[in-house]
Amino acid sequence: MNYTLHQLQVFLKISQTLSITRAAEELNLTQPAVSIQLRNLQDQFDIPLTEVIGRRLYLTDFGREIALAAEKVLNEAYAINHRTLAHKGLLYGKLKVSVVSTGKYVMPYFLTEFMRQHEGIELVMDVTNRQKVVDSVANNEVDFALVSILPPHLNVARLDLMPNKLYLVGAGPTGQLREEAEPELLKKLPLIYREAGSGTRQMMESFLAAHQIVVKKRLELTSNEAVKQALLAGLGYSVMPLIGLKSELLNNDLQILPMAGLPLQTVWMLIWPKDKQFSPVAQAYLAYIRDHKDAIVQQHFGWYERFL
Repeated sequence: MNYTLHQLQVFLKISQTLSITRAAEELNLTQPAVSIQLRNLQDQFDIPLTEVIGRRLYLTDFGREIALAAEKVLNEAYAINHRTLAHKGLLYGKLKVSVVSTGKYVMPYFLTEFMRQHEGIELVMDVTNRQKVVDSVANNEVDFALVSILPPHLNVARLDLMPNKLYLVGAGPTGQLREEAEPELLKKLPLIYREAGSGTRQMMESFLAAHQIVVKKRLELTSNEAVKQALLAGLGYSVMPLIGLKSELLNNDLQILPMAGLPLQTVWMLIWPKDKQFSPVAQAYLAYIRDHKDAIVQQHFGWYERFL
């Protein structure tokens, strides 16, 4: 037998996702690279590890046994690395963070230097919808969550990072929107919505309800990126967070359209259960963010102030 830890890692991810494509995405590898590692591991055995039925990938019984063994081997390998770092007096372990989808434009900048300073820390960051983020906090599955709207009915502590402002945005000013318009105008505009349950959708609907505006929805899309592309194509207007529009605004591909009552404002914040017992890694990260968050905002989000 001549298999490697990397082959076991790839196979374990395949066993968890039952997909070459998804395994490649989660491992930040190409699909051919994952396929090659699977083939190289399979070459070590006479019994098939996987089988394809109706274009779907399945593990064989033998494959499931190898996946369980691979998980144990990898856990022991990680433990060896951790013990080595511990003997050197270095920080080690996992930092688990859950992030609402729009937060992908924010959270990496508050992680990069910390991760660079602590090579023994493994980052597990899940970028997902708001409800799953809230559930991960409620179920104590993560160390921190990044949100822009404080979830109700959860007893959480928070650390504010930076403002989150939402503006009416479109592919360019129309004749009727060159000067600040009244919210009534939204009755006439084709509006593009985020999916139900998203924080952006919640803020937009609250604004419309506060001004007693009933509109006909033009589109409902499931991500800020999809909404942005629809705006660029000229399909309508949307109330969107500024944070994901840097290039489009600076290049004048999209423009903020002035309207009374806008922007709407929330705060990007880290939250965690108030009674949570932090691991040494989580404690170190929280201390780091408290000390460096202002400098991070200034360094990476200085452009933001042009539109505030």
